[in-house]
Amino acid sequence: MPSDQMPQIKVDVYLSGFRPRFRLLFTGSLPVWQHKMEEQKEGEEEKGEKKEKIGRTILIMDKKEKTLNRRLIMTSKERVAAVFEHRSTDKVPIYMGSMSSRVASLVLGREAYVGGGAMQYKESLALWQGEEAHREYLERCMTDALDLARALDVDYVRPSYWRYHHKPTRSIDEYTFFYGDENGSWFVRRYDPENELFQVVDSSPQPEITLDDLERYVEREEEAAASYQPAVEKIFNLQNAIDQLGDTKAIHGAGVGISIPWYNSYGNELWLEAAIVRPDLVGRHLDVQVARAEKNIAMYASVGIPYLHGGGDFAGKHGPVYSPKVFHELMLPRLQKVSEACRRHGCYHMFASDGDLWSLADDLFGRSGIEGYYEIDKDCGMDLATLRRRFPHLTLLGGISSARLHMGTVDDVKDEVMSALRVAKEEGSIIVGCSNMVVPGTPEENFKTMMELLHRYR
Repeated sequence: MPSDQMPQIKVDVYLSGFRPRFRLLFTGSLPVWQHKMEEQKEGEEEKGEKKEKIGRTILIMDKKEKTLNRRLIMTSKERVAAVFEHRSTDKVPIYMGSMSSRVASLVLGREAYVGGGAMQYKESLALWQGEEAHREYLERCMTDALDLARALDVDYVRPSYWRYHHKPTRSIDEYTFFYGDENGSWFVRRYDPENELFQVVDSSPQPEITLDDLERYVEREEEAAASYQPAVEKIFNLQNAIDQLGDTKAIHGAGVGISIPWYNSYGNELWLEAAIVRPDLVGRHLDVQVARAEKNIAMYASVGIPYLHGGGDFAGKHGPVYSPKVFHELMLPRLQKVSEACRRHGCYHMFASDGDLWSLADDLFGRSGIEGYYEIDKDCGMDLATLRRRFPHLTLLGGISSARLHMGTVDDVKDEVMSALRVAKEEGSIIVGCSNMVVPGTPEENFKTMMELLHRYR
């Protein structure tokens, strides 16, 4: 063969399972080796539908085995897209849904502006300190959310964490703020640094809320929903995340939550009573959520964010807080509307709730049309393998117990991670990560073990 027709070979050394191997890229003219390190999109006919194969094919030479094998490699964005389309991937995608600020600080090597109650406290403190302090707070939040995603090298990115927009009326002490009117309605929040909770510890006397009050509340909601117009610039850190990571990482949105309130909301448990005696009122409240969700879906679709988180906690270890009949009659029709809106815009409707959901699984995971389920509570019997086999259209996120990560031994964590990865490889369509928050007090060694195993064996 003339020298000018010889294939050009580039050899790179890289680590695979901590063993040195060689990556050969053939860029010459040999017909057999037409596999370049560039994106390939080969149309495939499958059941009458045209599919796209996304990724890059490379050749791997195993020095020990002296074999040359093809391997498909993907970007994080391609990997997540493949999982939601129920196609094969080069490796199991990973994510981290929510994290303690203290654990994230260990990852970044500095105080991390991510998390839950810690972020609400820090925002209240910044608002109390003035505009410049609040501007610095927001900048740190934007930077740290994306730096954490990069440091963990996750495929599926959360662009922002908890916020608290209320400016305190006064500071009581280092961790305690007073909000509202001292001569009217007021409340006090106190931050617990150990548990990273920012909770109401005192308030002015509150009148008992009645069903008539709920009806007036719904009327105000309906008026507000009619004029509601979401915009990408109103979603904190979304455009920044798209600009910085959107080409290579999958970024998720939100805004499609549909739930019957029962805690931390106006009326609290009264909504559960209303679901029985005034189902029409609860239905109107859910319809408002649907109307807002439909507008949010169109907005997220317009900027290329198809993965939309919704749902709402409504179960514990003994099952849902309301009956399957209430779910079927009130929740199901509204979830179906949101799912249909997602399909029209090419988005995925994703639902989250802790707890045992098997009593209404056929409605929630089957008839509702949702396509993703996260916050999977393994400790309450929500098993990855069973879910995938019973509902093969679902994409699942999670598999690693937050409680096991927090309270278990290193060996417990190893078992947990390897079990989740094994199911993900066997069943497919699973993004593995901690199913709920990596809570304060999670041992550093446990967290490091989880991340090392995820990256080594995925």
